[in-house]
Amino acid sequence: MSFFQLSLIAAVALLGPLLAFPRTWHLPTVLGQLLAGIAIGRTGLGLVDSSDPTYTFVADVGFALIMFVAGTHVPVRDRALRPALAGGALSAAIAAMLAAAVGTVTAFAFGTGHAPLYIVLLASSSAALVLPIVDSLRLTGPKVLTMTAQVAVADIACIVALPLAVDPPNAPRAAIGAAGVAACSVVLFFVLRWLEDSGTRKRVHDVSEDRKFALELRIQLALLFALSGLAVAGHVSVMLAGFSFGLVVAAVGEPRRLAHQLFAVSDGFLGPVFFVWLGASLDLSALAGSPTMVLLGFCLGLGALLVHGSLRLLGHPLPLAMLSASQLGVPVAAATIGSQLDLLVPGEASAMILGALITIGASAAAGSRAAHTFARNTPASAA
Repeated sequence: MSFFQLSLIAAVALLGPLLAFPRTWHLPTVLGQLLAGIAIGRTGLGLVDSSDPTYTFVADVGFALIMFVAGTHVPVRDRALRPALAGGALSAAIAAMLAAAVGTVTAFAFGTGHAPLYIVLLASSSAALVLPIVDSLRLTGPKVLTMTAQVAVADIACIVALPLAVDPPNAPRAAIGAAGVAACSVVLFFVLRWLEDSGTRKRVHDVSEDRKFALELRIQLALLFALSGLAVAGHVSVMLAGFSFGLVVAAVGEPRRLAHQLFAVSDGFLGPVFFVWLGASLDLSALAGSPTMVLLGFCLGLGALLVHGSLRLLGHPLPLAMLSASQLGVPVAAATIGSQLDLLVPGEASAMILGALITIGASAAAGSRAAHTFARNTPASAA
């Protein structure tokens, strides 16, 4: 990876803000960044190599930071979150049960024998995609909070369950890694809360602001990267580390100045790099010679929309239910792990990515629809 390629990545990532600029379109910035990555990556012009170790590492840093910022946006200290969390967990559990039926039927119909994998895919949601959409479109309200809780619960649960579904022999190792990340996050919460209650954090903040040291940002990034390193060593996604630490910071209380600094680092640079990398890593051309796998991809994508859209029967607004169907990290991780271990049939990895793209397109449309009802400063109406 060279500076010229990094310049190209930064330039094409501007497609995200350009598509999101017309307010009436209500499009999330991540959509344009993904499309830009597809255009210059494996599917398109091949101008960047998504397998380049340097590019991959920088993208992983961006993914961890995106999930960290997403975690800090969860209103953990808000009393309204408790009933929302219960409702979100219930919705995620019901979606998982529906996914079990649809995933089993899909695996039987295509004869792949990968029903557990399809169940995890169909039940998953992508906090890395949904939370930035919610934030960029300024969606708010109790129903949005419940949907956000559902997405967070489903994403974490599916990240933990994925190794069991795709690579059962190594599942215990991944479970130990996830438990280690969770335990460290709990310890960090108590340490940071003590620093807050004792006034130490406030004194550090005053010195940092007066001397322009940016100490809080430096410390938070050091802790985030340490927790991400633990996740990688434990064979779990950095998504779990970033989101867990974000929840810890949100529970303790995030200083406004730190929030602005994180926004600049994440949304201004590392976040776009990750989404362009993700788009560049997709090889949709592999589906050209396999109509069966194309059909499988459509079944996985439409199946996810059916599973999550069925939550409308429980009273969830349809746009929010469809938005919760968005998939990102889990299908990419499943395709990567399955391909590396040679566990998938030819074209199956691309089919899973196609299914994810279908949900992403649907989530962009659902987000646009939801913005008419749930956007901040917009009068609430019945769902």
